[in-house]
Amino acid sequence: MYVLLATDAPWVSDEIRAALGGSDTTIAVWDNGKNVRKSVLGKTPDIVILDLQIGNMGGMATCMDLRLEESGDRLPHVPILMLLDRTADVHLARRSQADGWLVKPLDPMRLRSAVATILGGGTVHEGVPTVAVESNVPAEASAS
Repeated sequence: MYVLLATDAPWVSDEIRAALGGSDTTIAVWDNGKNVRKSVLGKTPDIVILDLQIGNMGGMATCMDLRLEESGDRLPHVPILMLLDRTADVHLARRSQADGWLVKPLDPMRLRSAVATILGGGTVHEGVPTVAVESNVPAEASAS
């Protein structure tokens, strides 16, 4: 697996390497968002992991840049996992069209599970409240 990680926080890089690293995994790390598009164009990663706070071009701008280039057929589709600082940042990940996001602090099980889910075509949306769906169908009618 080839993972492209954009973060300027050494602890985030260390956590991703510890959780996802292995003999069959290559993790390329960029400390700014500006280099991500060029890197994806050079070698398409299996997944891009973007830290929300990255120096000069944050995770949201980087994600939007990748999606814009994809929509113009200038880049292939790449699954994107965004790492958020707080639950209040969920709207940023949603607006940027990330395939999934996790709210820090990180842990290896959540990271591995999120990556596996996204690579399998699913989505991961932490911090989004589960809404109970009410039905207008009477209980007797739905039981039959």
